Amino acid sequence: MKSLYLLLILILTNSVFAQLDRSQRPAAAAAQKINIPASQVFTTSNGVTVILSENHKIPKVSIEMSLGATPRLEGEKAGLSDLAGSLLMSGTSTRSKDQLDREIDFIGANLSASASSMYLSCLTKHLDKGLELMTDVLYNASFPESEVERIRKQNLSGLQSTKADAGEMASNATRAVNFPGHPLGEIMTEASLQNITREDLLRYYKTTFTPQGSYLVVVGDITRAQTEALVTRYFSTWQGAPAYQSELGKGQFDKGNRVIFVKKPGAVQSVVYVTFPIDMRAGHKDQLAMNVLNGILGGGGFGTRLMQNLREDKAFTYGCYSSLNITENGSWMSAGGNFKNAVTDSAITEILKEFAGIINAQVTDEELSLTKNNMAGGFARSLERPQTVARFALNTIKQKLAPDYYQNYLQQLEAITKEDVLRVAQQYFTAKNCHIIVVGNEEILPKLLVFDTDGKIEKLDAFGAPIKETKSADITADQLIEAYAMALTGTTSQKALLKKLKTVKSYSRESEMSSAQIPFVLTSTDYFWNGGNEASKMEMPGMVLQKSYFDGNSGYTFSMQGGREDLTAAEIAAKQKASGFIPELNYKAKGMDYAIKGIELIDGQECYVLYTNDGLAENYDYYSKQTFMKLRSTNIRKMDEEIVETTTNFSDYKVVDGFQFAHAFSMSVGKMTLTGVVKNISVNPKLAIGEDF
Repeated sequence: MKSLYLLLILILTNSVFAQLDRSQRPAAAAAQKINIPASQVFTTSNGVTVILSENHKIPKVSIEMSLGATPRLEGEKAGLSDLAGSLLMSGTSTRSKDQLDREIDFIGANLSASASSMYLSCLTKHLDKGLELMTDVLYNASFPESEVERIRKQNLSGLQSTKADAGEMASNATRAVNFPGHPLGEIMTEASLQNITREDLLRYYKTTFTPQGSYLVVVGDITRAQTEALVTRYFSTWQGAPAYQSELGKGQFDKGNRVIFVKKPGAVQSVVYVTFPIDMRAGHKDQLAMNVLNGILGGGGFGTRLMQNLREDKAFTYGCYSSLNITENGSWMSAGGNFKNAVTDSAITEILKEFAGIINAQVTDEELSLTKNNMAGGFARSLERPQTVARFALNTIKQKLAPDYYQNYLQQLEAITKEDVLRVAQQYFTAKNCHIIVVGNEEILPKLLVFDTDGKIEKLDAFGAPIKETKSADITADQLIEAYAMALTGTTSQKALLKKLKTVKSYSRESEMSSAQIPFVLTSTDYFWNGGNEASKMEMPGMVLQKSYFDGNSGYTFSMQGGREDLTAAEIAAKQKASGFIPELNYKAKGMDYAIKGIELIDGQECYVLYTNDGLAENYDYYSKQTFMKLRSTNIRKMDEEIVETTTNFSDYKVVDGFQFAHAFSMSVGKMTLTGVVKNISVNPKLAIGEDF
């Protein structure tokens, strides 16, 4: 009996397999309608739309407040809204920042705020306390002057870092050229940050955080009746003027390609963005087809056209991507990546070629299928998060979507055809009216002219503002160095200068440095003696982080990570070229490669630019045309196959023993910025510095 049973199984199995053609991929099942639980929606008497998505799996509730005002132009106070958002959690009229933080931590909650929203997440049993804290911030934020200045300093530190971050520079330029005269195109600068007062912040807060047009999204372990009771208890007294509303422009649509260049001295690679605005808002009927199009072009991983062309085929870059940004306030497309200087122009050619290719011909069946499958998978994974359902409900209301838009999402996605992709590409994309943004070294400029329709390359600074062409210098490099030395020494003739310099046998400088990224103060000490000997040490409390020693012919560096390393012959030669109390005075005699590069604006001041190359690093020093004081120094050095750029700004010059010294400085290395204050300078102290100082 058992053998008969096995025989029947074998016959049935073989008969089934005999009907399958394994050379053909099985047809995909039809896209299904998704069963998404409907959110509950109601509106309060003061104009708040409440969206509730119940989820009783875990005893936790999250509440997100989204305000109804549209962004506004901030002009000379650009960055006001961002600064206000950063300060909302800095204290209220009833609680200091420390008290607020302690009470949030005590209930294990997460409470945060931005320029246009607030978010609370906590256990259900602590919801009353969480809402008490949330509404205290919502109604009573106080913007203490001390916190305003603390956050201002943090932002200033970040702005200093931007000047060395090519990616940030490119992002700023993208916004500025795509959206001039539009809130999306406004970028905080050091000047605009200093223009913002506490009164400006309070005014923004009072006119933006108003109930009318706002949305309260509630997700988690809470019922409709409980939600209504809590909303009445905590939000019914919320009052304010109608939310600010204005018509926002669509962006800058140009005729012909424009090349926009942002200078990053010494860069060995360029950041390239090919970008343009899109005439579309979030919720547009073509948005889904546009997302598919972007996924095929460069937004979907290694199989995209941009990656296959510029990485896999041409080996121009590690990654070339596209991004489609469809928002309620303005939309744009960007494509690009990081490319070596030698192939920057070739990379632009290929990116424009891919835009043209996807506009002029249908995508393949394989590209379309792969991208739609990836998008369907991402949509399915998003449903695992409880907040997704509430976000869907919010989007449906704000973007005026069909009530069953998300339930039918997979069916709509599956219905998109090659013809749809080609249609939206031809309607919204361009390869002939682009903003081609390049951040890099000026040596690549001649190769970029061919891409600009009118043959005039525009130049922007790190924050997207136009800059004037570099002026030719009206003095020589040697004359600049002499003028700088005289300004430092307070002398008016070369004879007096040399006489005064002979009096300097040694000096020491002690500084304290701090950063938003580190929780303690660093101490830095620098020594100089015997004409060309120097040493420096940087310490944190109880520990030496790094130090260096050089006696004119040999020396070493020490770091906490790498230990002691003797200077190489090349490092010794480089130090010898820039030795002395005023190193610039020895450039010619020591064989330094140096030249004056012209006049540039630095923080609103015209500055002479002096370029040097000691064989290991390039340096750009900026001297005020008015005072000849050094205001900035940018050092570009290759370390461990990477380019490290350090920019130091000098200010607050004061006289010590007849010599001018900067008493304040800021140093940016990548995204890290240190702010320093000189605590003590001594001229001709008695020094006994040995190797083990």
